Amino acid sequence: MSLIKRLSPRLANQIAAGEVVERPASVVKELLENSLDAGADRIEIEIEGAGSRLIRVRDNGSGMTADDLPLALARHATSKIAELDDLEAVATLGFRGEALASIGSVSRLTLTSNSADEGAGVCAFTEGRDMQVTVKPAAHPRGTTVEVRDLFFNTPARRKFLRTDKTEFAHVDEVVKRVALSRFDVAFQLRHNGRTIHSLRPASAGMEQARRVAGVCGPAFMEQTVAIQREVPGLSVRGWVGLPTFSRSQADLQYFYVNGRIIRDRLVAHAVRQAYRDVLYHGRHPAFVLYLDMDPAQVDVNVHPTKHEVRFRQGRDVHNFLFSTLHKALSDVRPGTASMPASGAALQGAAETSPAASASLMDQGSLGLAQAPAGSVAGAFAGSPRTFAGRPQSEAQRRSLSRLYGSPPPSGIEEPAPGDQAEGEIPPLGYALAQLKGIYILAENADGLVLVDMHAAHERITYERLKSARDADGIRSQPLLVPRSVAVSSREADLAAASGDFFARFGFRVERAGSESLVIRDVPASLRDADVEQLLRDVLSDLAEHGTSDRVTAHEDDILSTMACHGSVRANRRLGIPEMNALLRDMEATERSGQCNHGRPTWTRLSLVELDRLFLRGR
Repeated sequence: MSLIKRLSPRLANQIAAGEVVERPASVVKELLENSLDAGADRIEIEIEGAGSRLIRVRDNGSGMTADDLPLALARHATSKIAELDDLEAVATLGFRGEALASIGSVSRLTLTSNSADEGAGVCAFTEGRDMQVTVKPAAHPRGTTVEVRDLFFNTPARRKFLRTDKTEFAHVDEVVKRVALSRFDVAFQLRHNGRTIHSLRPASAGMEQARRVAGVCGPAFMEQTVAIQREVPGLSVRGWVGLPTFSRSQADLQYFYVNGRIIRDRLVAHAVRQAYRDVLYHGRHPAFVLYLDMDPAQVDVNVHPTKHEVRFRQGRDVHNFLFSTLHKALSDVRPGTASMPASGAALQGAAETSPAASASLMDQGSLGLAQAPAGSVAGAFAGSPRTFAGRPQSEAQRRSLSRLYGSPPPSGIEEPAPGDQAEGEIPPLGYALAQLKGIYILAENADGLVLVDMHAAHERITYERLKSARDADGIRSQPLLVPRSVAVSSREADLAAASGDFFARFGFRVERAGSESLVIRDVPASLRDADVEQLLRDVLSDLAEHGTSDRVTAHEDDILSTMACHGSVRANRRLGIPEMNALLRDMEATERSGQCNHGRPTWTRLSLVELDRLFLRGR
């Protein structure tokens, strides 16, 4: 007697269901994808008991005939592919022909459909016990309704692994959100136990799409994002990426779509992570909603049973395209850039804006140039060309600025040519009023009050200058008047001796003076006032952590970041008004100046409206 036996249809479908149907949310995902593939522009989802009792998905798509229904419930039966070549360019969300058969094997499934605008529809019923399909006439408008009851009723072991209703419905809700973000042209309604959770209308215009994203991801996300849109031959990407200061403790607000299909891909994740590398706080995750469109023949979606993973045929090109696009977009964000697609007020129709969000990090879209209020300190500064951009009024002030920035002073503090700035025009970060506790700069702009962490801001400015110098002609070094001897361990001395070329690249000249001592002879010119001994120790620590040769090259920015931290103004350093204004102007001209090298915010603002609300003015 043969040891190999053919599996029964029921057992084969239940095995397939183990791959396709993990929980109620898996059923919702498959049914929504079928509705979209059928051309529906209105989908209603009804859930009871988090989906374990009932899942009903109704659409107004193309529908099916009486001949189609039994086949729709059979394994490996589909209308979406016909031959092997079709797999080379799959343009639909589903194509395997397993979903309905798998769902029906672990539930009581009713499929009602009509492919005509007039006339009666047809209904098919099956349940996991015998997998027999019963077909009969039924009243139904054009479209399809799939009703799934008693999920896992015949597989108790699977059912007991379901979590609480709250947890399971959270997964269902997340699936609906993902699908709603993939198709702005489709209306979605989600109800749970008779209560409406989402009612999303079609969104065709840009502002309507922004409202949908705000409704799904929260208004705080849309208030703190950068709009992305770029196209090259064969690739295009659009969407929104969160500002670095709008980071998350986990990767729970990341939506990436390839040709309308949501995916999680290591190549994509690496490209995004690299783009945020030196602007994100350690352990934090970026937030984004991005859509990548490309030739379907260039991406293989048939590499995972749930189709959550893909394989790009030209992976390096996709990685470089995504990295360069996001890197450029984040680099261009600085005070005064109108990078926001919508303000909080424009999104109030989608969700209420919390006071914390409206008064928090870098609402950069509202910091455009404007006329100064009459009698304000900013107005006084703006009306005087002798003080615009923190221009020093004496040689003593010029010397103080040189101490702040090194020599020569940066272009941000040079006097503008006459007529370059309109009368009464106020820079985005305004003009300095005072220094608080030797840590923060208080400034007034056209909107209200600006607060700047001077060390964090100066650290970013110094860091970007070091990177620019390295990428151009190398970092300029300056000999120390008195060489500095530093006691180190023998391991550190060996490491420094073996890394002479590396140190030279960054403007250092370090020589070994003994088995456990080094001598610093040259330092980067911009860091001449830093604690060079501690700086050397930190750079050696970075070298020991990241290794040498190729690995060091990959972490050069980390080492430059360490150097920039040492070369920046420290807390309790007293600055004059010209120095503070010079720092503000440089922030406005420096890439990524909204956060320091470690991802911490460098500035925030309180508008007059928020200040009035704080003091109950007008009540």
